[in-house]
Amino acid sequence: MYLEHFGLREMPFSLTPDTEFFYRYGAWQEAFEVLMVALRGGEGFIKISGEVGTGKTLLCRKSLASLDEDEFVTAWLPNPCLTPAALRMALADELGIRYPRNQGQHRLLTLINETLIEINASGRRVVVLLDEAQALPDDTLEALRLLTNLETEKRKLLQVVLFGQPELDERLAQPGLRQLRQRIGFSHRLRAIDHKGLPGYLNHRLRVAGYHGTALFSAEAQAALFKASRGIPRLINILAHKSLMAAFGRGLSVVNRDCVVLACADTEGVVTAPRGLLARLRSRRGAALAAGVGAA
Repeated sequence: MYLEHFGLREMPFSLTPDTEFFYRYGAWQEAFEVLMVALRGGEGFIKISGEVGTGKTLLCRKSLASLDEDEFVTAWLPNPCLTPAALRMALADELGIRYPRNQGQHRLLTLINETLIEINASGRRVVVLLDEAQALPDDTLEALRLLTNLETEKRKLLQVVLFGQPELDERLAQPGLRQLRQRIGFSHRLRAIDHKGLPGYLNHRLRVAGYHGTALFSAEAQAALFKASRGIPRLINILAHKSLMAAFGRGLSVVNRDCVVLACADTEGVVTAPRGLLARLRSRRGAALAAGVGAA
């Protein structure tokens, strides 16, 4: 809708976790570096936690894309609703193991172990990345721990990265999961972006999307955007997208604070402007503007 107006070739604030938009800043850069160091160091378990919308899935996909295929074999399990048997089957599928669907679990585990040994002998490591790990059942977490028992005299045959919401930390604090908790060698907590990082975040995504002009969001718009989103990347993306729609609806070349205020009024879970101010804005800017934002 607004791509041509602002000279963009693609949507800059899409919610799809596109690794080209990964922003190397603050907690994200720290988490990425911790993850790469831990994997190359052979750690068995690594945990990355963060609130909803802080970029865990994007970091997961960025990690997958960054691991050298000559050094690592990766298995990505995005569905946390797995029984222990389903976990082993999903891992076998990711490793390219061919087996009958009625294969017994003991035999399947033997096939997985043999494959891991073969991969290890070739000089590569197997890394399993699990998204939304806070939703994994307790018995599946235990089955995952038992899988990491597979090892040679030199190193683990399987490394595991858990990506999850803060509830994952609460789960692992339970006495029944203490053995798994003790095996976590590296842990990192993703935080929301700070106000100093917001301009760079906006500019980075706009540049990747093809924008080459001057600052597209005014200082006042950025301040309002940060206050409303509390620095949560997903909310920033939603509000920035709707603010661009509002600016396009008014024929503006720069997003101002009014556009952000209207975007906030159309979005749940953000800090909105007082009703009086919003009413005056809608009255002054016209129904077309409000309708343009509401169509997002």
